[in-house]
Amino acid sequence: MLEASVLGRVEYLPTYEAMQAFTAARGESTPDELWLCEHPPVFTQGLAGRPEHLLDPGSIPVVATNRGGQVTYHGPGQVVAYPLLDLRRAGYFVKEYVYRLEEAVIRTLYHYGVTGHRVAGAPGIYVRLTDPYSHAALTATASSDHPFQGLGKIAALGIKVSRHCSYHGVALNVAMDLEPFVRINPCGYAGLETVDLSTIGVSTTWDEAAKVLGRSLGALLLP
Repeated sequence: MLEASVLGRVEYLPTYEAMQAFTAARGESTPDELWLCEHPPVFTQGLAGRPEHLLDPGSIPVVATNRGGQVTYHGPGQVVAYPLLDLRRAGYFVKEYVYRLEEAVIRTLYHYGVTGHRVAGAPGIYVRLTDPYSHAALTATASSDHPFQGLGKIAALGIKVSRHCSYHGVALNVAMDLEPFVRINPCGYAGLETVDLSTIGVSTTWDEAAKVLGRSLGALLLP
């Protein structure tokens, strides 16, 4: 089991720099770590980030990062998980690692009776807007032109791998002010609706959601 360290609410930039420093300094025998935290309001741009997806940041700071993906938002009421993992030692290629991160979110949602879904080519986890508690599989109603039809994004994913070691991670929306998400095209998708557990009817605390997500990640990320 990968033990989690709960950092509480921490500023984004120093946490990002700490992840970089940890990864640069680690050796073959350095134990893996899992950091769970939340951040004050901040927009983060991935390496592929395009400025046109940042619509109206206002007073919320924007931080350029070296993770994959486009722009996303972090803020209070969101559980952010940063697995600092030696993927070669764990025996995972990046594709499987991403699958395991998403599976941990799916299991966390299932704990609350919610069904999470993957969308091909769009990392992260999505829920049905009209019936998040339905366990039926998605059908072909979401076409390639409208892959998010009827769906809302509840968890975003972005990672960096350096010398076979991962950092950055996954963010699960629990009970947030979702307004900042309308100031961006979330993860580069115009019109994509963002939801949290609260808006789909799940009442839980940040601490409880962090515990469930941490437990799921811990079970899935070690061989």
